[in-house]
Amino acid sequence: MASVLVVEALTTVAERLATLALSAPDPDAEVPATPGWSVTDVMCHVTAEPTRYRDLALGRGEWPAEVVDLPAFNAEQIRSGATRNIPELATTLRARVAALLATFAEFGDDPPMMKFDGGQWIRSDRALGTLLGEFVVHGYDVARAIGRPWPIEPAHVPIIMDGLHQVMPTWVDPAKARGHTATYELRLRGLARYVYAFQDGRLTVDPPEPGPVDVHISAEPAASLLVNYGRVSPWRTGITGKVIAWGRRPWLATRLRHLYYPA
Repeated sequence: MASVLVVEALTTVAERLATLALSAPDPDAEVPATPGWSVTDVMCHVTAEPTRYRDLALGRGEWPAEVVDLPAFNAEQIRSGATRNIPELATTLRARVAALLATFAEFGDDPPMMKFDGGQWIRSDRALGTLLGEFVVHGYDVARAIGRPWPIEPAHVPIIMDGLHQVMPTWVDPAKARGHTATYELRLRGLARYVYAFQDGRLTVDPPEPGPVDVHISAEPAASLLVNYGRVSPWRTGITGKVIAWGRRPWLATRLRHLYYPA
């Protein structure tokens, strides 16, 4: 069963996203964070995702065989959508999130494993954090494109990270991480602490014995999330104090995000 916090987060952010899209003066306006996508394209994508997650949790549905295939998968998802009408998409998003959460309520305390992007097996209940990340970050993208506010709730960030930690090892770009050995500690201020250990380019999240930490990172939750998704520069957040790094090899902090495929 999805926790109350996850249910409330998904329901709240989906409603905010629907309301945001309905307020867009021009649904065809480009969203710079997702080149080639309009506000409508973003809504087509996020509206399709709850049903995809539900199908995957039920043992059916589709996923890209390789992480690098995800952009093409998303493009086809948008192209084959049933509607491009924003009011219809907003209504559909609300309904599909409700259906998804109802399915997880039926799972009770025994949520299934599910196949996901890259063909990996992950816990379906924790995957809801990844879906929340889609809503929060794409909401941020649309809000910036149309000049609307989009506050990110700090308490939502650990939920998103719990989902991302399942898939992050697969998202490491072998070409960029080849030979990289280092241990990073990320502290979400006032909320959580995580350790990412790279050994010759392979990532382990929160290893039981991480050894010495090379770089410690203290970050405001929203800033950390946006850096992780490549929406803001680590240099910019560093200048403002929203992200601070120190340790034996503090310069590695700016490299961490670039070890992964683009989100």
